[in-house]
Amino acid sequence: MRGAARLFAWAAVPVLALGLTVGSAMAQMLEFSDLDGWQDDNHRAALSTFIDTCSLLKDPDWTPICRLAPDAMASDTSARTFFEMLFRPVMIGTAPALFTGYYEPELAGSPVRSPRYAYPIYARPPEVQDGQQWLDRGAIETSGALRGRGLEIAWLEDPVEVFFLQVQGSGRIRMPDGRAVRVGYAGRNGHPYRSVGKELIRMGVLDEHSASAQSIKAFVRGNPVMGAEILRHNPSFVFFRRLPDLQPEKGPIGAMGRSITTMRSLAVDPDYTPLGVPVWLEKNGRNPLRRLMIAQDTGGAIKGAHRADIFYGTGFQAGEDAGTVKDSGRMVVLLPIERAFALAEVE
Repeated sequence: MRGAARLFAWAAVPVLALGLTVGSAMAQMLEFSDLDGWQDDNHRAALSTFIDTCSLLKDPDWTPICRLAPDAMASDTSARTFFEMLFRPVMIGTAPALFTGYYEPELAGSPVRSPRYAYPIYARPPEVQDGQQWLDRGAIETSGALRGRGLEIAWLEDPVEVFFLQVQGSGRIRMPDGRAVRVGYAGRNGHPYRSVGKELIRMGVLDEHSASAQSIKAFVRGNPVMGAEILRHNPSFVFFRRLPDLQPEKGPIGAMGRSITTMRSLAVDPDYTPLGVPVWLEKNGRNPLRRLMIAQDTGGAIKGAHRADIFYGTGFQAGEDAGTVKDSGRMVVLLPIERAFALAEVE
């Protein structure tokens, strides 16, 4: 929740919302005509997602924008006009961007341990404090520091899925009686995220082109002893909480405390891209995207001005789609007109 509170607390230097000086940010104001595919997007869908979190943007710059937003939902033309009249595109940092994907897994599980369901996901222990390091992943898994404390939320079939559920940060667990339990991010142990995929590439097990969530899972399952050690390369460990009031049709809860939207919500680094702002995405690769997204989430691996994670939705197919995304492109932030011009004047 860092971004919303200090969304546009900008001065000449430093630019607090960016965490660096304007000069080093290399911010460049563009025209909407510079955005590849802008005319062809569904701006009304993007505006609906923007409205979901607009009320959380407390800076006075956003007050008139958020007040006008619902009226612009009448048509796609009015939605596009809303963005073109009230915002200007600003590219912060230099391309190319790196885009990956994430999703909400749906996994089989149980409320109690059994021979089939033997791998727990945990609630946050009371001694774990934000901003402080606790035990790392290896120590948690080998010391039994969480066992027997009543912190188990559910038990899953596969330790690899437990790991990737932590990477995704939320999920649906289908119990034996058919009901689904929604779980969301509740904190972590304070250790930095380290990429298991990059480690497997460094070791020569995978190459840049073959590294994906699917290939990592296959290697770990095929090599359980070595695979367990590989997973411990990432010392970060995520805790969960139940989300009993979250409706089935709603997406998981993002960093702004609201549900995120399939293919419209983006996880960003809030030190560069303020939470809640529209972001024009130009993703290249096998399935190119030209789409207006909303920055509504964060992630441990999402660092830098041109780094973002695209939310692909819920379930198996969403996981298949998200797991292979590792594409270049560019991302352009839409800022309220006065802020965009003020930034351009400083430049």
